[in-house]
Amino acid sequence: MRQIALIAIAAGFVVPLMASAPAQAQATRTWVSGVGDDVNPCSRTAPCKTFAGALSKTAAGGEINCLDPGGFGAVSPNKSLTISCPGVTAGVLVAGGNGINFNGAAADVLYLKHLDFEGLVKTTGAVGVNGIAFNTGGALHVEDCTIRNFSQFGIAIKPSTGAVFSVTRTTMFDNTGGGLQLRPTAGFTSGTIDNSVISKNGGFGISVDGFGGTTGMALTVDRTTIQSNVTNGINAGSVVVANIMVHDSAVSNNGTGLVTGNNAIIRIGSSVLAGNGNIFTGANVLSYGNNQINGNGADSPTPALVPGGLH
Repeated sequence: MRQIALIAIAAGFVVPLMASAPAQAQATRTWVSGVGDDVNPCSRTAPCKTFAGALSKTAAGGEINCLDPGGFGAVSPNKSLTISCPGVTAGVLVAGGNGINFNGAAADVLYLKHLDFEGLVKTTGAVGVNGIAFNTGGALHVEDCTIRNFSQFGIAIKPSTGAVFSVTRTTMFDNTGGGLQLRPTAGFTSGTIDNSVISKNGGFGISVDGFGGTTGMALTVDRTTIQSNVTNGINAGSVVVANIMVHDSAVSNNGTGLVTGNNAIIRIGSSVLAGNGNIFTGANVLSYGNNQINGNGADSPTPALVPGGLH
């Protein structure tokens, strides 16, 4: 009887401790694998199957990596996060909705590296909407990604507070609406597109749209090819100040190369404008006088020089 009583007392201590034990801590680095399982803890030895499965097990500011090739699915981060998969095919196959749907807090930052997005619009008729949608958050950084076959845009930048973004070494092609849309709904948003290719999209190559409610936008395009987009290479329609700088880039074989609306200015230098139906429309396309402009459907009028000329 004495032994039974001691066991009962011990159990009385253990049960409350078990009840108050914290849930499994989130890891700063988690892993996914093509042969993983989302019931796993997403460790390197027991990886998850999808980015969505790894998200809840990754701490804010943490990182999801890929062990091997696979299709890891859509995910909606709501905190600072890095998803990086160099050296493997990290597929985000999207039959509906957005591939990456970022809804972070005002200071949250999302890094996306070495991902392959497929929206299936032209292959199966499914409707992947945007490859990457930046809805809320402080910053978005996209590197070494390929984004294709979405019904709207490869990347839709539409934050509801002031934000920054960068797109580097990324290809956006065959998206029905366009390659990249910049359409913030509040605040001031600035960004860069560097060393990228925006090609053969059904609408715009780049759309800088000030009608969403933003207080202003700034975009720098450097070392980038914007080619064979059906409507315009860069379309800057705006009711607010929008400054676009294009440097060392090629804007070629688009419906119209450059388009500006009220309060939007495109400045272009050391770049090629060739093979477009028209060079530009709108009064606010300015040149540094060192561009190569030839072979367009209309090689005139020539863009006005930036005040002050070359600096």
